[in-house]
Amino acid sequence: MSPALKPISILLVDDHPLVRAGIRTLLEKLPEVVVTGEATDGREALRMIREHPPNIVLMDIAMPGLNGLDATKRISAEFPGVLVVVLSMYTDQEYVRQAVEAGAAGYLVKGSAAAELEDAITTVARGEKYFTPAVTRQIVEARPGQSGDRASIERLTPRQREILKLIAERHNTKEIAQVLSISIKTVETHRSQLMDRLGIHDVPGLVRFAIRTGLVSLEE
Repeated sequence: MSPALKPISILLVDDHPLVRAGIRTLLEKLPEVVVTGEATDGREALRMIREHPPNIVLMDIAMPGLNGLDATKRISAEFPGVLVVVLSMYTDQEYVRQAVEAGAAGYLVKGSAAAELEDAITTVARGEKYFTPAVTRQIVEARPGQSGDRASIERLTPRQREILKLIAERHNTKEIAQVLSISIKTVETHRSQLMDRLGIHDVPGLVRFAIRTGLVSLEE
């Protein structure tokens, strides 16, 4: 890592001390990463993020109290600058779908190699998405509404497609306005029309739709 670059700060969230210790050992071997804290559940993670926001949260799913999926949803809503990578033992397509809808920027299986953990962190830190190949295949293969989705996206105007793509790439309203050289009010109007046309009324739903239709890539 270049000395001019800041390290990637990581908050590790898992209710099992031995699991946290093992993952922390792997993370501390990465020169571009610094572990800034550990939390045992979603509520503790939210408290720690409010005090010292990290760049990335490595989030388990099954935890007592506030689980990882609900915590991810709250982090995405309250701290849009904090990226969540779900690190779970589950490979079921339903868990992956829920993680995407909650706003996760990545999904990694706990049995993954150490090199993949590093790859996931650096990929997400660049503003891209990372989904471990096993779950990527499941998402690609599980597209029950694909033909209907394709028909829906073809009804969108070119500008609506541009805005949908930027939303799915985690750009906020101000950033979209700057990229497209239009006003924030115009972005909001297009987004409202986009949601009405697709029948989707939240940002996680738009992200999932964009992934299903191939407008954005899971590992672009």
